[in-house]
Amino acid sequence: MGIYIDKGNGAFSRVRNSEYIDKSGLIPVVNKTLFTEQSYTCVTRSRRFGKSMAAKMLAAYYDRSCDSRSLFADLQIAQDPTFEEHLNKYPVVYLDLSAFNKRLDKGDVVDYVEKELIQDIRTAYPKVPVPRGADLMKYLLRIHAATGDTFIFIIDEWDAILRECAQNPKLPDQTDQYVNWLRSMFKDVLGMEVFAGVYMTGILPIKKYKTQSAMNNFMEYSMVEPGNMAQFFGFTREEVQALAAKHGMDFDELEKWYDGYQIGPQPSMFNPNSVMQAVMRGRCRSFWASTGAFDAVSGFISMNFDGLKEDIVEMLAGGRVAVDPTGFQNDLSEVHSRDDVLTLLIHLGYLSYDWRRDECFIPNHEVAGEMANAVKSVRWSIIANALDQSRYLLDATLRGDAATVARMVQEAHIDNTSLIRYSDENSMSCVLSIAYYYAHGDYVFHREYQSGTGFADLVLMPRKNTTTPAIIVELKYNDTTDTAIDQIHQRNYPQKVAEYTGDILLVAISYDKKTKEHQCKIERWRIGENCLSVDTAKRPEKKPIKTNKNKKNNLG
Repeated sequence: MGIYIDKGNGAFSRVRNSEYIDKSGLIPVVNKTLFTEQSYTCVTRSRRFGKSMAAKMLAAYYDRSCDSRSLFADLQIAQDPTFEEHLNKYPVVYLDLSAFNKRLDKGDVVDYVEKELIQDIRTAYPKVPVPRGADLMKYLLRIHAATGDTFIFIIDEWDAILRECAQNPKLPDQTDQYVNWLRSMFKDVLGMEVFAGVYMTGILPIKKYKTQSAMNNFMEYSMVEPGNMAQFFGFTREEVQALAAKHGMDFDELEKWYDGYQIGPQPSMFNPNSVMQAVMRGRCRSFWASTGAFDAVSGFISMNFDGLKEDIVEMLAGGRVAVDPTGFQNDLSEVHSRDDVLTLLIHLGYLSYDWRRDECFIPNHEVAGEMANAVKSVRWSIIANALDQSRYLLDATLRGDAATVARMVQEAHIDNTSLIRYSDENSMSCVLSIAYYYAHGDYVFHREYQSGTGFADLVLMPRKNTTTPAIIVELKYNDTTDTAIDQIHQRNYPQKVAEYTGDILLVAISYDKKTKEHQCKIERWRIGENCLSVDTAKRPEKKPIKTNKNKKNNLG
């Protein structure tokens, strides 16, 4: 058993000894490519999305030095016609490039990797004569000529060297040296003789030089272009439902925290690592910060290319923004535009990508929290303050404190509207969504853009297993809160949420464009019952705001 060749199936055995979701359906997809023009495969996806686990699975399946039948007997692959054909039939070279990052400061990492592989392969084939000083490819060609063996070459974290060099300017830049080494291994036509198949995985797709891939003979699958690999990129809804039932977890809570990735044709994909962490710990929380990408994300956001800040605010508010991912060079040192940053965030898993509409968005509660932390870390003080104050705005709304709601919305409106580049309606809707950001934990947001005299409508529907009332917010300018309340009734908003049977808070906010003054009125409504009037003149926590007077507070 070698260090890099003929490693056996021990790594995947440990995976099978843990909680395992069957992703062996990937194997027949790769099997179909062996010994074809499409035998070079590069599958890239975000951190903690099962990259290394897939590589270990493939290595255990193909490795000739072990018997892996029992590891796969109860998995999907065992029923596939190609199962027996390729099971444990190949010498497998398995290379995890992240293990060599500690040598980057020495400037010889590529030479070191080559020497390590040659030494291990020489030990595995001691009887094959090879000229002294031959490079790795010549070794493999001689071995193939002498034995007829064809190799499976698996590279995990293929882009680790590129990412590390790009993020640490103090390191010697070995990018070109590394890419040239990959070309010497896989670009040459002779490689097709040596390799039955090559499988690379990492975070970033293969680096581009101008508009061409450095190795355009690879079939690439990524968070932007997953192709027929999409189902293997994360956990499906059905897989998480089964996990939740098995471990007595609340599926709705898992969905809120970790769902939301739209990967190719798969509309609902979960972050695998976060789901498993939650299942093991018995509760949902954010496990995203531990991925190690946070500092890089904060740095790219702080560049604030044209329109980027507005886009981040829009997405924090629950919206989507357009993105063109085609220009990104798949290189952390080549980030030059808003689209580059957004595309990078898609590859890192901070954003989900809708390929049908070329739009990106924040996928779930977990990532939204980390994105909000990134915004705070880059000192976008106005936005960060609005996020911090959002808890108090929600509390004031729920207790019917109309004056405090008016004051806080007024402050959010004045502070944030200048940051949004959209029309008045969408601008105010976005401001409101940021102002109520804290409510995302218990509510699903529905934003509607109205024309005429209404600024925007915001409907907050409680998530399952919560006891909070639904909230409908209507804004009017140069008009009264009574008009806004009447408009809610005229539009039958409560009936639009008739499936929800709990209390509904009707929140009317008026805005005087001349004085910049906001007023608020709140009513509580229950489906099938008369509206209960409430007092909107409760004293604010800070400075007073004009409000409707002479009504009793029946919120109690």
